Amino acid sequence: FGTLFDCATGIRSEASRSCLQSVRGVIVLNLTLIPRLYLYTLPTDMRKSFDSLAALVREQMQSDPFDGSLFIFCSKRRDRIKLLYWDQDGYAIWMKRLEKGTYQFPNITETSPPFRASITPQQLSLILFGIDLGSAKRRPRYQRPNS
Repeated sequence: FGTLFDCATGIRSEASRSCLQSVRGVIVLNLTLIPRLYLYTLPTDMRKSFDSLAALVREQMQSDPFDGSLFIFCSKRRDRIKLLYWDQDGYAIWMKRLEKGTYQFPNITETSPPFRASITPQQLSLILFGIDLGSAKRRPRYQRPNS
C-alpha cells in the first residue's frame, strides 16, 4: 500500500489496509483502498446505526458486511448520507447532512441482487461533491480488452 508521509509531524509510516488515513493531521477516507462500493437503492431511516445497517446489508442487499466493501445509504429526502464499512476491528460509519440541496444518485431501474447497485469510487466522489451523474459525460479513454 506504500508509504504515508504526515506533513504535520514529518513522520513516514507504512500505509495500512485501513481506508482511513491521516493527511496533514486530518483523517481522510481513502476510497481507492475499498474493493467494492454498493448503494442501497431504497430510502433509509437515518436513525439506524451499526447493527441495523449491517442487518440491511445482510438481509436486503444479500451481502457480507465484513468483506471490506463500503455500503452507501441515503435518507428519503436525500439530504443525508451514511457510509458503513468494516474497518479491520469494527464497523465504521461516515455520515453527512446537507444544509441545502440534495444528493443525486444514478437512475437504477432493476438490480441483482435486489436493493443493491454497484458504483465506483469516482461516482461516489461526484455524488458527494454535488455533481449530477445523469448530466456528467465521461470523455473517451482507452480500455484494455477483456481476455
